[in-house]
Amino acid sequence: MKKTSWFFLFAFIIVAAAGCKHENDNSPSTTLDYFIFGHFFGECGGEQCVETFVIQDEKLYEDTLDDYPGIADFEDRQLVLLDNSIYNLVAGLPDQMPDELWDETETTIGMPDAGDWGGIYVEVKRDGETRYWLIDHMDNNIPEYLHPFTDAIKEAIEEINE
Repeated sequence: MKKTSWFFLFAFIIVAAAGCKHENDNSPSTTLDYFIFGHFFGECGGEQCVETFVIQDEKLYEDTLDDYPGIADFEDRQLVLLDNSIYNLVAGLPDQMPDELWDETETTIGMPDAGDWGGIYVEVKRDGETRYWLIDHMDNNIPEYLHPFTDAIKEAIEEINE
């Protein structure tokens, strides 16, 4: 009788373990080569019209080239290392990127800068794959799932510029 009990207990554990779905089975990879974020305004004057920042290797850089998105390749950027205290303000930003954004088939979401209200630029290189998005600055023109993420980007840029 003792052997039968052990057999059923062992069989139950195997069946239960096989039926469990691990949390990370379908989650996206977290190997991040770099994360670029910023904003752009076409009808604007001054240095803050185009702000682009790069998070890479637990450091924050500002791209001082200030080109409108899509003009410069990553290798052409003029990166200046910012203070570690500023990096700490925005270090969690890549983790706030919704998984739905990675699944987007379009690179332009909404009508960024169409009415001189600006746009948000996000570029991610993860596991060797590079993706970018031009996202409307106005919440009314983008899907609801993006609102917390774009708000976080706007806040991060504001904190960096303080």
